[in-house]
This record gives sequence, structure tokens and C-alpha cells, in this order.
Amino acid sequence: MVIIDALIVWVHLVCSSIWVGGSIFLGIVLAPEIKNLKHDIEDRLSLMIRFGRKFNTFALPSFLILMVTGIYNSRSFVLHPNEIIGTQYGQILIIKVIVAVAILIIYFIHIRIFSSKSEEDITSGKFDIQYLISVRTKIIWLGRITVFLSIIVLLLASLLDSGI
Repeated sequence: MVIIDALIVWVHLVCSSIWVGGSIFLGIVLAPEIKNLKHDIEDRLSLMIRFGRKFNTFALPSFLILMVTGIYNSRSFVLHPNEIIGTQYGQILIIKVIVAVAILIIYFIHIRIFSSKSEEDITSGKFDIQYLISVRTKIIWLGRITVFLSIIVLLLASLLDSGI
């Protein structure tokens, strides 16, 4: 059983690395660099959509695996729900779960903004510049919020791991 628990924690950490590392890379490294490479807003947005779609093929499964392995790792609290409220560990765990659910909601809103129709409109040139600016602004803010909340989840995980 110890080896299974260790493997599940390892999978949890790998998926966390994919999710958080990828989010940070897209927001802090790729987006600013694309701005330097592409001067037209539609070219930048189109490129970010392509990278974002590729990232989503790994990010969404990673996030879902994170949720499942997180539930597994907190199974003792599921079996003894009174310990959730009654311990500092349980309270931090609740906050972590709430923040993770918020990330998931924001992520789906982020994906929803980029429906295949909006992507097609942008890449084919059927767009209004105000629409592009609006979409770009929403994406930037949703991305920043996702990265910030993901880093908060890492902090909470660190607190849980320290035995608080």
C-alpha cells in the first residue's frame, strides 16, 4: 500500500507540474515573447490560441488527474468528515479544494471564450478590432488569475505537506 500511495503522490506532483508550469510558461514567457514576434493583434491572438489548444490537450487531463489523486490523498478526511473542520490540516484542505474548484471554473470560462467559431473568425479575418481587444483582455486576466490561484494551491499543498 505504501508504494501505491507514493506512486499516487508522484502522479499528483507530475500533473501539478504540467498544470502550474505550463500555465506560468504560457503567461509569463510565451505571451510576452509573442508580443515581440508578432505586431498584429490578430496574429498574436491566433498564435496564442494554437499554443493554448495544444496545452489544453495536456492541461485538462492533468488537472482532472490532480483532482482525482487529491481526493485519494485526502481519503482519511472523507472517511472521517469531522476531522475536516476540527483540524487545521482539514481547514487548509478545504481552502485548497475551494481554490482548485475556482481554478476549474475559470479554466472552463477561459476555454469557452475560445470556441472553435471564434477561433475561425479570428484566423479568417472576420472580426471587429474591439472584439479582438476584448477577447485578448479577458484571456490575459483569466490567465493571470489562473496562474495566481495555481500558485496559491501550491502554497496550500506545501502547508499540508509540512504537517500543519
